[in-house]
Amino acid sequence: MKTIKDMPEHSRPREKLREKGASALTDVELVTAILGMGTAGVDVRTIARQVVSLIREYKAGLTLDHLQTVPGMGLAKAGQIISAFELARRHLLKDTVKITVAQDVLPLVADIAGKQQEYFICISLNGANEVIEKRVVTIGLLDQSPIHPREVFADVIADRAAAVIFVHNHPSGDLQPSEADHRIHEQLTEAAKILGIRVLDNLIVTRRGHYSFRDAGLVR
Repeated sequence: MKTIKDMPEHSRPREKLREKGASALTDVELVTAILGMGTAGVDVRTIARQVVSLIREYKAGLTLDHLQTVPGMGLAKAGQIISAFELARRHLLKDTVKITVAQDVLPLVADIAGKQQEYFICISLNGANEVIEKRVVTIGLLDQSPIHPREVFADVIADRAAAVIFVHNHPSGDLQPSEADHRIHEQLTEAAKILGIRVLDNLIVTRRGHYSFRDAGLVR
């Protein structure tokens, strides 16, 4: 397996963080960026994958003891993760967000409305339509952002989510869905049905406003 040093510089988590922002990183890449390096016997990405597994299992109940069961995770590295979580809890995390209408989603995705690349975001929700997680699935070139159901639903399944909302921006500023948007919507809706997950809405956002597939009668 390649180590971080063996990877092209633009693919390394911290360089990717600098170029594209934290929202573009996967969970494993975020943990890798926090840890920085592994140990003599364990690559940092191997550690990060196991840490992410523990985070998903224990969520807010994650402890130093849990983390120190991971080979290569001593007190110092475990402390970095727990400390990052505590800072987020104190200063960044807000009350639970419940989604009832499209406008409830807009504050969560305001950061992508004016982007010059197309961002595709998946928001997972519990049975009460409360937000579990918001993730950037892909970042495209201009208005081309290929989407595959396995990329969209892998983390949604891990969240044990009951529903999802899809959101993407149109760098052109045009709020109307393209043929590709309709095709992707149908594909993801069919995949969600097979998985037993509800699609609450599919939104297009720009600086001019938003378009809701649900409000247009296209969510069934």
